[in-house]
Amino acid sequence: MSKLDDKIAAYQEEAKKLGLDIPTDFLAKVTKGLGPSIYKKDAESVSCTQASELETIKNNFLRKKLALTEDDSTLDSAIKEVCEKMGSSNRNKKRAHFYALLAQKFNKQSVYA
Repeated sequence: MSKLDDKIAAYQEEAKKLGLDIPTDFLAKVTKGLGPSIYKKDAESVSCTQASELETIKNNFLRKKLALTEDDSTLDSAIKEVCEKMGSSNRNKKRAHFYALLAQKFNKQSVYA
């Protein structure tokens, strides 16, 4: 197994524990799309308490990667919803899960096809 396969397997296991409904093949595509960032502890996780990081997710992922044109309040609300879905006590919200849930919310799975 490659390091990528190990990460994908770990993310799948964690998604099951958290009760996240993310199809295995889609999670694998999102994980692969994150590139080397998944191997860096800080970059691998999302901090829902860090406003600058959430702003970066909104601008770089939602607006650029997913090409969303919704207003800021809609995008901010979606980010907050994913933060809550992943659990406020969960200090290690994996970026792959976070991005997969956002893509599913806006029906943008085709970006990873």
